[in-house]
Amino acid sequence: MNSTIKDKIIKVCDKKIAAKGANVGLSFYAFFANKNDNPELLMEVATWWILDHKLDHFEKAVKIKKMMLEEG
Repeated sequence: MNSTIKDKIIKVCDKKIAAKGANVGLSFYAFFANKNDNPELLMEVATWWILDHKLDHFEKAVKIKKMMLEEG
């Protein structure tokens, strides 16, 4: 994934953790608006989430943030 979406994912995770605590879960849809204005990017993130990492629909935000930071 490109650095722009990685940065956005980290920021969304930080925001959710700050608001609801370390146990907050989210899906990959949390990183997108409620409209399909960038289907290619949505599919890229969905592929990373579902096919590449076999993640559940909802995962802990702290886990996703850690994964993003580890990927560099």
